[in-house]
Amino acid sequence: MSGPTTDLLKSALSALHYSGAGAMLAPWTRGLGAVLMLHQVNPDPVQAFEPNSILRITPDFLEATIRSCIEAGFDFVTLDEMRLRLSEPAPAATGRRFLSVTLDDAYRDNLTYAVPIFRRYGVPYTIYAPTDYIDGRGELWWLALEGIIRNRTSIDVTIGQRRYAMRLTEPALKDRAFAKIYWHLRRLPEAEARDVMRQLCAANGIDLPGLCSALIMNWEELRQVAADPLATIGAHTRRHMALRHLSDADARDEITGSVARLEKELGRPCRHFCFPYGDTLAVSPRDVSLCGELGLATAVTTCKGLIKPAHAQLLTSLPRLSLNGDYQEPHYVRVLLDGAPFAALDAATGVRAKLTPARKVAAA
Repeated sequence: MSGPTTDLLKSALSALHYSGAGAMLAPWTRGLGAVLMLHQVNPDPVQAFEPNSILRITPDFLEATIRSCIEAGFDFVTLDEMRLRLSEPAPAATGRRFLSVTLDDAYRDNLTYAVPIFRRYGVPYTIYAPTDYIDGRGELWWLALEGIIRNRTSIDVTIGQRRYAMRLTEPALKDRAFAKIYWHLRRLPEAEARDVMRQLCAANGIDLPGLCSALIMNWEELRQVAADPLATIGAHTRRHMALRHLSDADARDEITGSVARLEKELGRPCRHFCFPYGDTLAVSPRDVSLCGELGLATAVTTCKGLIKPAHAQLLTSLPRLSLNGDYQEPHYVRVLLDGAPFAALDAATGVRAKLTPARKVAAA
């Protein structure tokens, strides 16, 4: 949900847009284009407590963004076409910037609401599918945690050595509790974090596989998407695990297992990959290198940024630009695509954390 920081950022983005400063700086800051990141797309109204609403945009916003970017002269391209453009001797000389649209987790609402929009405008898109999710046994634990906190007036849970005993009598208190527990779980080894959530779900009557089946496409639906000439299906591990927290052998298995399963079920090569969670808490240089070693054409992170010529050598650690549920106005997207906010962040913090390949990947 929006808070003071979000409101401040919205004001800053609006100021860059309406003053023209963002457009003025664009020739030095905008790069070659961007990989857009989406998750859920549906028209459901946002609730008073819905911390995961940042991962959900409306179909109207998606369509307005596509129209705005087409009017601005962007080319919507596949990930393979983006890779080809990056391989050109002087990619910045073409003059036309590109956008590649990606959607994480294979939510069923992508098929219902987003795919018709992509078809209407001829926009290529990539859906990253965790194969256990498509089997109906995935653990969307962040949504389960939201549901638990929404339906309670207090919570008392111990995670490791830390006890969280909090009142949940108003949305602000629920937001605070969600943030504390979510980020604690994100820093734990995967097995430990999943065990905590399974116990919480069992105690609160939440059916994790049922939640997955209700929200995520099945194989028949994913095949329907894959038959679309505009669609690419990419791998997203088997169990949506943070690879950094796994052993070398398990990380390799999560990647290769998901790729092999998608190729078998869909009858076509799988060349593109998305790191679950995608930030530096979840992805290590080892994982970036492993994707290259396994021959994947691209791998995307959730690190924020635009595509620059240097990414031709960093194809397995690409940044993305999130279509964020808190910023559902096309002019916010246009300002971000001009690149000034990212340049300002770099200037304020020095070099932002980026994922680069490790020198050597340990054998599985």
